[in-house]
Amino acid sequence: MLLQRTLTALMLAPLVILLILLSSTGFLALLAAAAFLAALREWMKLSGLKQAGWSITWLIVAAIGFAMLWWVHTSAWMPLVLAAGVCWWLIACVWLGHFAFAAAPTPENRALKLLAGAFVVFPAWSAVILIHSRGPHGQLWTLLALIIVWAADIGAYFSGRTFGKRKLAPQISPGKTWAGAYGAVAAGVAVTVLGGWLLDVRGGRLLALALLAAITVGVSIVGDLLESLMKRHAQVKDSGTLIPGHGGLMDRLDSVFAALPVFAAGLLLLDIVQ
Repeated sequence: MLLQRTLTALMLAPLVILLILLSSTGFLALLAAAAFLAALREWMKLSGLKQAGWSITWLIVAAIGFAMLWWVHTSAWMPLVLAAGVCWWLIACVWLGHFAFAAAPTPENRALKLLAGAFVVFPAWSAVILIHSRGPHGQLWTLLALIIVWAADIGAYFSGRTFGKRKLAPQISPGKTWAGAYGAVAAGVAVTVLGGWLLDVRGGRLLALALLAAITVGVSIVGDLLESLMKRHAQVKDSGTLIPGHGGLMDRLDSVFAALPVFAAGLLLLDIVQ
């Protein structure tokens, strides 16, 4: 399984990197919307929405939502969407502390989870647009946002395997440990400091960027745990089978969905401070 996961990652990562670096913001927005809609479809299944008609309706509504966000992507609405995303992940922290909340397969809980899905995907998509269009190095900042999550995953894996004893959230994800979380933060901060230095960030702003990276990694772990909670409620192992060795798109993007709005909001704040 590990070999399959590694081979798949080695094939997909260069493609993602090239798309980020070579695509216009508009084209990347279209590709991201398509990927996020596919992930949202998996979230719908985890939420308990199984009727094809309702699923198609929700996907059409979501596609219209992406189009509307693109229409206002240069206005003050986008930072507000980011703020909503940051607030949502704070709320998600509370949800993780109450495992049984919304676990029962009732219509009310299904509606609540579907609403949560909107707060998962729309702020993340808005963050992609804002970061990618951020000055002359927007593509590199977008790539750095993903590299932070990738590095955190690698750091968590090796640190957890080497030092992991104390469980992070045993009821939600038994394999995660506090040592893994610390390794994730260390790796994420390290690549961010290096990336920030290469992007000519210096002094206090580099320290602020390192702090932002630590927060971003912490929130990415929350995103991972929230999807694990959803899978526990749905009693499934993976969100889908689209990516060999990795499960579904949501299994790969859960941390990214959480990290992107936080990182983008932090970059905006750093610009204000500057």
